[in-house]
Amino acid sequence: SVVAVLGIGTFFALRGLTACWQLPGLPGRSPATCGNESAGPEQGFQVNEQGTPVAAPPTPIAVAPDVTLPPAWDGASRINILFIGLDARDWQANEGPPRSDTMILFTIDPISKTAGMLSIPRDMWVNIPGIGYSRINTAYSSGEGNAFPGGGPGLAMKTVEQFIGVPVQYYAQIDFNAFTHMINMLGCITVVPEERLVLDPIGQGPDHVVITPGGERQLCDWMVLAYARTRKSEGGDMDRAKRQQQVIFALQQKIFDPEVFPSLVAKAPAMYDELSYGIHTNMSFQDALKLAILAKDISRDSIKTGVIDTTMVTFDNVVLGGQPASIMKPIMDKIRVLRDEIFTTTGPTSPLAQGDPVALMRAEEARVRILDSTFTPGLDQRAAAFFQSQGMIVTEVGPAPDVNSSTVVIVYGPKVYTIRYLQATFGISSNQIRFSPDPASTVDIEIRMGAEIGSRIP
Repeated sequence: SVVAVLGIGTFFALRGLTACWQLPGLPGRSPATCGNESAGPEQGFQVNEQGTPVAAPPTPIAVAPDVTLPPAWDGASRINILFIGLDARDWQANEGPPRSDTMILFTIDPISKTAGMLSIPRDMWVNIPGIGYSRINTAYSSGEGNAFPGGGPGLAMKTVEQFIGVPVQYYAQIDFNAFTHMINMLGCITVVPEERLVLDPIGQGPDHVVITPGGERQLCDWMVLAYARTRKSEGGDMDRAKRQQQVIFALQQKIFDPEVFPSLVAKAPAMYDELSYGIHTNMSFQDALKLAILAKDISRDSIKTGVIDTTMVTFDNVVLGGQPASIMKPIMDKIRVLRDEIFTTTGPTSPLAQGDPVALMRAEEARVRILDSTFTPGLDQRAAAFFQSQGMIVTEVGPAPDVNSSTVVIVYGPKVYTIRYLQATFGISSNQIRFSPDPASTVDIEIRMGAEIGSRIP
């Protein structure tokens, strides 16, 4: 998340001794580029029936996969990060690799200094690459259990990427124990409950806390995790997702409080030592630091939020592992609309230069590919000539890969003013813009012309 990544960036920035890091909590080998091996689990001791101390077998825990670090982030392209919350108790119960209890896809656009988060219900019925259709929360455990490349995080990222339709460059993974430990180190947070909730701690025991709506409530220790996890409300998973986002914003406010942040910085090395057992990411130190600096400047009003809710799914029942299971089948057209609202630069943005859209587009010098989706003879060449007369740098021209009556603009590089020019001149909406950051692309923007552009080309 914005907060998780920011916290990771802060801790590692002050740790200051590593440029490629592997958190040692889920033992495993560091990426090949790091040139070091993390230690395995510490082996404890137990007393046998004769009263003699003997070595105890290590507690079954997840093995962190070898995950190849993505290409270095250029600091300007939009990036997407999958936050994975794990229920580590699956290992303790000998149920195999843990399933993801929480999946939130975060996006950050450095150019407009905006961000967004999309919560994905864990019972969503999706195609898991190499596995087939199942609940999305099994992608992580399937990747771990089948030793797929990238392990659990790799398969979870691929699954979400295929399902949502946007690239996922990074993941940040945390287990329940580490999350609660982090809350204890940061201090209590303030939330505004919308309904009566009974908060139960994880594990056995009669202790519970009842919170009611009607103002701010302070949550500490295990109560924060319980508040974010409980499904015992009228909206079930959807309410749960909203509360998780509420907790994220509360943490963001806590971390960046001017009275708290300096002390947090001072405590960062100790926090690193104590939290590293339960946090993993494929983000390099440099990228985490860039992201931490950027996230500090993104206001609450510039962060869009979304939850895949009951209007975007249908409910069904299947048999999983020999047991009946309820699932949510996605209505993709509706989910894509929500996706496009979150993963675009429309809405609150940092101030942009004011002036003539054509002049700003020219000054930006974006490399543009023009493709004809209407397959009208000669339209691609006429369009190229028109855009060039406007001062656009057209480097490639040709037919689109398929027929489409509506224009689609694919953005590979951070060229804000060219996008604004297309929106102002041709009425292109945010739903027609697709973000696919690719530093290796030969163009910054690809225009697949539909009728709204084709009909206006002289």
